[in-house]
Amino acid sequence: MRTRRLKVSGSDATYHCMTRTVNGELLFKDREKEILRKMLWQVADFCGVEVLTYCIMSNHFHVLLRVPDTSAISDKELLRRYKVLYPKPTKYQTATIEVMEKDLKAGGEEAEAIRQKLLARMSDVSEYMKAVKQRFSVWYNRSHQRYGTLWAERFKSVLVEGKGNPLQTMAAYIDLNPVRAGLVEDPKDYRFCGYAEAVVGNKQARGGLQAVWADHAGAACLETAPYQIALQAHRELIFGKRAAEPGLTETNRKKALKILEKEDAVLPKATVLRCRVRYFTDGAILGSQEFVRGFAGAWQLEKGRKYLPEPNLLRGADWQGLATIQGLRKKVFG
Repeated sequence: MRTRRLKVSGSDATYHCMTRTVNGELLFKDREKEILRKMLWQVADFCGVEVLTYCIMSNHFHVLLRVPDTSAISDKELLRRYKVLYPKPTKYQTATIEVMEKDLKAGGEEAEAIRQKLLARMSDVSEYMKAVKQRFSVWYNRSHQRYGTLWAERFKSVLVEGKGNPLQTMAAYIDLNPVRAGLVEDPKDYRFCGYAEAVVGNKQARGGLQAVWADHAGAACLETAPYQIALQAHRELIFGKRAAEPGLTETNRKKALKILEKEDAVLPKATVLRCRVRYFTDGAILGSQEFVRGFAGAWQLEKGRKYLPEPNLLRGADWQGLATIQGLRKKVFG
């Protein structure tokens, strides 16, 4: 369930993570999506990561995560986070929590062992995805009298520049999943994505949307309504300048893809985002050319490449200078 990823030191890191069911089986109906939705938020609280947005589909899910630097965490906070995982603890879990609390108060080697064990599961994207997938697998298999592996072996991750256009474009791409699948014309009408939760007032989802648009022009001048500014900006990115524009019909999608096959084709960003764009799932690193170049050496070392890679500018739309480390010259759009 784990995958290697670029490690970012000295600052917060943002990742787009995706994972799929075994063989892409369509296993998740509304009940399963609702349980998984709750787990995404629950495990984020435990791990100390921030869900900026997410989308759960019938056979996979996406989550955009901000992972902070590991900092000092008090014993009180460690216990609070641990309890988050067990909102209705069994007698055994209650006893375990009591023993942990007693050992932490006593100090010594036992207390330090507990701290290190818990801290190892926090502020790490791999540990977050591992916990979500394992917990959901246990629930799903018990609920459906099922045995065996639920998820494909690994999850994909893309390191995303955590501000401005790269972050905003990635968030919009994730929220548009149900539109690309033809389930809705407006992502606000799809229950299981961060944008829809923000629209109906979920505090955590609104916080994620505000974080995505934190550096948007004018936000600092209108501190009384930062959420409204973020919502409007996000909606304009999703729909283009026409805020009520419907999603692409299948016919229009085919026309768009045909145009995108041409070497120098350029379409409106809102149109291209309604097509499958592998840059956002397989590009490995997404951001400005400067951001991508800054991690090229680490990526080269991780992949064992002979030559230092150069950033590859995205094509097909006016992406405002977005680049990835992976060129993906074939079958970029679908």
